[in-house]
Amino acid sequence: MTIALAAPLGEALGRGALAILAYAVLGVLLLIAGFYVVDLATPGRLSKLIQQDRNPNAALLAASGLTAVGLIVAASIWSSGGALQEGLLVTLAFGLTGIVVQALGMLLFDRVAGISVRDLVREPALQPGAVLLAVTHVVIGLITAVAVI
Repeated sequence: MTIALAAPLGEALGRGALAILAYAVLGVLLLIAGFYVVDLATPGRLSKLIQQDRNPNAALLAASGLTAVGLIVAASIWSSGGALQEGLLVTLAFGLTGIVVQALGMLLFDRVAGISVRDLVREPALQPGAVLLAVTHVVIGLITAVAVI
């Protein structure tokens, strides 16, 4: 009887571990995609601006973009209800949608508010416009995440 209980438990743990691995890999890929979307909006390489130039505006915009994608991925996983294949597809679709919405938000921010992302990351000191855009990123991610749920 103990062996019979151990087999289903082992299978459940194995499936659970594989599901965690699959969601983690997909989440990391979406985070990388989100990073590169912010990178496209900035002059030069975003990683150089953060690592070598130590630009706080670039770091804040990248961090807020990644936070937003993370919210969307977490909400997508939460709403999947345990169905792995459907959950991965939903996470991929909503994660990419959130990244596109963020990119559009950055473009609209530039046009409507008149604050250029490119100009923000050229400034060596933290700028109020970068804080505003960072909050916009997180709010877009939160709205998208709640829409998923």
